Amino acid sequence: MQPIIECVPNFSEGRDMNIIKQITDEIESAEGIRLLNVDPGKATNRTVVTFVGAPKAVVEAAFRAIKKAGELIDMSKHKGEHPRMGATDVCPLIPIANISMEETAKYAQQLAKRAGEELKLPVYLYESAQPDKSRDNLSVIRAGEYEGFFKKIKQPGWKPDFGPAEFDAKRGATVIGARDFLVAYNINLNTTSTRRANAIAFDVREAGRVKKENGKVVNDANGKPVNIPGSLKSVKAIGWYIEEYGIAQISMNLTNINVTPVHIAFDEVCKKAEARGIRVTGSELVGLVPLKSLLDAGKYFLKKQQRSTGVSEKELIKIAVKSMGLDELGPFKPGERIIEYLLKNKADSKLVRMSLTDFADETASESPAPGGGSIAAYIGSLGISLGTMVANLSSHKKGWDERWQEFSDWAEKGQQYKDELLRLVDMDTNAFNQIMTAFGLPKSTEEEKAIRTKAIQDATKFAIEIPFRVMQASYASMEIIKAMVETGNPNSVTDAGVGALCARSAVMGAFMNVRINATGYDDKKFVADVLTRGKEIQNNAMALETEILKVVNEKIGM
Repeated sequence: MQPIIECVPNFSEGRDMNIIKQITDEIESAEGIRLLNVDPGKATNRTVVTFVGAPKAVVEAAFRAIKKAGELIDMSKHKGEHPRMGATDVCPLIPIANISMEETAKYAQQLAKRAGEELKLPVYLYESAQPDKSRDNLSVIRAGEYEGFFKKIKQPGWKPDFGPAEFDAKRGATVIGARDFLVAYNINLNTTSTRRANAIAFDVREAGRVKKENGKVVNDANGKPVNIPGSLKSVKAIGWYIEEYGIAQISMNLTNINVTPVHIAFDEVCKKAEARGIRVTGSELVGLVPLKSLLDAGKYFLKKQQRSTGVSEKELIKIAVKSMGLDELGPFKPGERIIEYLLKNKADSKLVRMSLTDFADETASESPAPGGGSIAAYIGSLGISLGTMVANLSSHKKGWDERWQEFSDWAEKGQQYKDELLRLVDMDTNAFNQIMTAFGLPKSTEEEKAIRTKAIQDATKFAIEIPFRVMQASYASMEIIKAMVETGNPNSVTDAGVGALCARSAVMGAFMNVRINATGYDDKKFVADVLTRGKEIQNNAMALETEILKVVNEKIGM
């Protein structure tokens, strides 16, 4: 897979959609770029844009955007709530896949050098792209903002890394860097007071506040101000008033969501706000968020209610959105805000996105795919779905309150198998299509024949491995189904029993596909190993089905 970099430039224009469109058009004009999100803010007068691509393509797109923003935005007339110093205020590059932070930093330096030299623009490096660690902090670089940089840029310690040491009155200056994924997150308050919002921000942000007594700064033995750290690590925060909504907000940058996730930041602000007589009414995400952030948040709030976390991905996102009020100021559309959803190739899930009727019709058509392999995977997903349903019903059964966590754990494990098997529905059909494509390759020359033969063998191996994964997942899911038959809600014992029938059928059906595809693969040692392991899984699944059905029939008693 090729390296992928994300770029999240912030432009000092959030009101004129014509200007914003011209900038994003420049980004999309670069070949190989995918524009993921455009998030304008009227009160901040700032637009956060997110796009991804190969490193060289990202650098080209970012350069074009910086150039166009400088042409269209006049910083001498700019007003907005957010700290800013340039038309393109900040432009971070973020490693997404198959590229290190060190490599990403080099691309950021290339972009900064080009912008400084070709556009004659003052450019500063920050975070991982900045070799001088005394000036790698964005807030330190931007201190004084646009209005203060006319003097600041003349100071020897603040000479730009690239470009002239002359502040451009129209374009300002730009900060370019490389950093980890950052979540920009605003929390809404039921107050209009910026001072009170700032007090809460100082309570939670890692930098905290300077200690004061009787209105005077307290210094340590060395004469330096004593600092009181905030309660959240890897969090930057300020308070501001948003005229557009008529409320104050805590504006936060979560610089390491593994240290302080979104839901922890939200809950901590709720606590600090309540201590000051203020209520949190909701929140908003600026730009994109990783899927894990919302899934973790959904599980967090369900656990607080002692509810099962073994629900669908869609339901977890819904819980997260409602719990944190992410839809208070406007609709929250997961398909447009979650980075994995935007990067997802819809062709990879064509079958599972169909309605039941369309899927059945597609299967019944004269097309050879989807075939038995995809159907086996789907049967397996239905089997564990039934087992997971019983786990969720048991978790919420009246009188079983002390056991909710036990069944929640089973349900969460069941969801993982269900999701894996659903992915395999399309993967099996894609594997078949790869074989057909390989057989269609030219074979006029010896070189073409060799390429074609290798492609057929590679595709055949893949077509063996996919149904084998169906076997493994379906058989493993039977552990959950068996537990639900034995210890789950007795009123749903037959549902779990049907799940066992589905799981066993999925194993047997998938093994048929393993065997027939194995006949076309030349590596006999690999084939022998797969068939041996496949027979063992099939035999174990059939034996386990017998055990499960015995318990089901005993509980039915008829």
